[in-house]
Amino acid sequence: MTLRKAVFLVIVAEMLIIALAIWNYGVTLPGLQAATRFSGRFSLFLFSLIFLFIHHEHLNVRMFLSENFYAVFAVAHGIHLVELITYVSLSGNELIPIRVAGGALAYLFIFAMPYLYYLSQQNKLSTTRFAKAELVYTFYLWLIFFLTYLPRVQGKLPNVGGTYQEHVILLGWVGTLLGFKISSFFAYKRTKS
Repeated sequence: MTLRKAVFLVIVAEMLIIALAIWNYGVTLPGLQAATRFSGRFSLFLFSLIFLFIHHEHLNVRMFLSENFYAVFAVAHGIHLVELITYVSLSGNELIPIRVAGGALAYLFIFAMPYLYYLSQQNKLSTTRFAKAELVYTFYLWLIFFLTYLPRVQGKLPNVGGTYQEHVILLGWVGTLLGFKISSFFAYKRTKS
């Protein structure tokens, strides 16, 4: 899939999420919260493809999200960021500084990776350095998704929207992603030895 087509499909998906939120809640604060919440879940879906298939032999993520899948994810999560900032500013919810700092660093990684990928393709960034950046990117973002749902399951973040069952399922999925990653790592090691 081309980058242009993948970005177009992401924008269409985000527009559908917004339309469904408006359809169900109207142009209201709960509607914005729903759009933000489901946009974040769409980002989790895209991240799951990246996390699971970034170096997979047969189902490489490039098949689904283009060669520069980092840019596709940056567009999707950038839209989520705009929704999130809008919701937080309109709702008056209090920000937790440590969560803001962790999220800001995640967005720095998200927006830097398409550029780092470009540099690696132009041979202006070594393969080793890019591989290290990619490793930090994938596992840091995994951690952020984990820390997004853990306090929701623990009941430490009131008024975040969604049900307890949804949060348990999403936290379970994020944990399962790591399980898949670890098992594929050991399977790869076994085939190479």
